[in-house]
Amino acid sequence: MEPKDRIILPLDVDSVQKATNLVELLAPYVGPFKVGLEFINTMLASLILPKDREEAESNLWAIRRLFDLLSGKIFWDGKFDDIPNTVAGASIPVAKMGVRMFNVHASAGRESVVKAVANKGNALVLGVTVLTSIDSKECVFIFGQEPGTKVLRFALMLADVKADGIICSPHELSLIRTLPDLDSLLTITPGVRPEWAAVGDQKRVMTPGEAIRAGADYLVIGRPITQPPSEIGGPVKAAKRIAAEIAEALETRQKLNKIVDKISLKEVKYVQ
Repeated sequence: MEPKDRIILPLDVDSVQKATNLVELLAPYVGPFKVGLEFINTMLASLILPKDREEAESNLWAIRRLFDLLSGKIFWDGKFDDIPNTVAGASIPVAKMGVRMFNVHASAGRESVVKAVANKGNALVLGVTVLTSIDSKECVFIFGQEPGTKVLRFALMLADVKADGIICSPHELSLIRTLPDLDSLLTITPGVRPEWAAVGDQKRVMTPGEAIRAGADYLVIGRPITQPPSEIGGPVKAAKRIAAEIAEALETRQKLNKIVDKISLKEVKYVQ
């Protein structure tokens, strides 16, 4: 992947036209586009609410045009969190749409993730762990464990049932990357903010460079690109700046991996 392809841009907007504008502007400078709950419901409302048939048909064709633009670049962020049969039924039509990836809450349970994997088609199944808006205190209240411990338990389950990836805070990446059993999981990290961007409602955050060096494969980055500070110069320049930071971090990560490999090889020879 090119560095820019590791950027997942959320389409967290309240109209199809706004989403289309973002895709047309930023498709050359980012990777997948995340279609989440806000925009999923926006699309449904645009079809159901109009009283005039012509307006509803116009909205439908606008959605179809948008999905043509998004072909092969959709991360369907439906966050399935239900009983296994319902997750299975929800996964089938999403997979038929040709999305690149979709997600299911790991907290829905092992069997629900198994059903998503069984019905994923050519898509990737990602497991949502502890939301980045949840701090340690709230995590203990909800799950009975600190974020690091809970994410690691979720990760082991996701790897065991052959999920393709895990969605977690960048702060949990170092734990995940220490276990060989989790090497099969792609890591997708929200809670990523450049130094020049506001943190917003995220609690456990890192910069793009920090997250990549920690082992992230994809970074979910929204407002720093779509609403960057005025001094950055607009969405395209923001996306390019983040891609450059990712490229630099990848180079550093590769160098560190080579050093670690050499050390490990020396240790093996020493033991022999």
